[in-house]
Amino acid sequence: MDGEELTEQETALYDRQIRVWGADAQRRLSKSHILVCGMKGTVAEFCKNIVLAGVGSVTLVDDRIVTDESLSVNFLILPHENHYNGKTLAEVCCDSLKEFNHMVHVAVETGDISTFGVEFFEKFDAVIISCCSLGKKKLINQKRRKLSKRVAFYTVECRGSCGEMFVDLVDYKYSKKKLEETIECQIEYPSFEEAISVPWRALPRRVSKLYFAMRVIEQFEDVEGRNPGETTIADLPGVLKLRKELCETNSLDESQIPDALLERLLTDTREFPPVCAIIGGILGQEVIKAISGKGDPLKNFFFFDAMDGKGLIEDISGPSTRS
Repeated sequence: MDGEELTEQETALYDRQIRVWGADAQRRLSKSHILVCGMKGTVAEFCKNIVLAGVGSVTLVDDRIVTDESLSVNFLILPHENHYNGKTLAEVCCDSLKEFNHMVHVAVETGDISTFGVEFFEKFDAVIISCCSLGKKKLINQKRRKLSKRVAFYTVECRGSCGEMFVDLVDYKYSKKKLEETIECQIEYPSFEEAISVPWRALPRRVSKLYFAMRVIEQFEDVEGRNPGETTIADLPGVLKLRKELCETNSLDESQIPDALLERLLTDTREFPPVCAIIGGILGQEVIKAISGKGDPLKNFFFFDAMDGKGLIEDISGPSTRS
């Protein structure tokens, strides 16, 4: 991303942004390449934000066909059958995103992202995945960590009024201003697998209940071979059974994962558009921070619950990477 200056056209188009975060940050954005897998409502919001911000390219991966649920939460899908008939979600979203900013190259990659080789991820600066199983999240994160270059990694999931985001920037160095002084900072991040493997009893007492609830549902879907979002209220007895087992194994009181919260997550399995906009906006902000090197990045989980309107950052790390 180094060595190329902004063109006259880019400088004119991104003038307001350059005034906020500077020409060097915008140059880094304009030369960056983003990989996105799983075109749900939250991811659509994110893609819109980074395309408008002026990244160099966005590559979309999602071979699923358009469904009624997709239409209800993904504003990139126009409500006309001739617009999406016969196309995949990635293709439909690609067509719409191109209209937001003609200076950003938007493309589609077909296939199962978990089968892509390590070298495939090397051409990207950030990888964002959604709608992926627990196993796929671990695998993609591991492949990206094998690269010699640092590639930012994010997962994002929304269920009804709740949302979760995970961030892995590996060994991240950045600078920030404090009064008149510029301070060099460094943060070490655990991998996705390392983070979710931290024993629950080792976590701070006031960790978000959403963290535990999302892990229970994630593991239930993994054990049952379900795709993310396919678990419903009909599965509540099985989910409660797994909660009991996990709490016993981790010496955690079951009250930390309330029945009411699990019921809500299993009842409202579809994304809630206002929550999509909030999580997608924060995700876009975090990716811009990581690429531009401007601002303190989030470490390493973010949770949002529309029921109380609160967003919480949780550092779920082992001793070696804890801030």
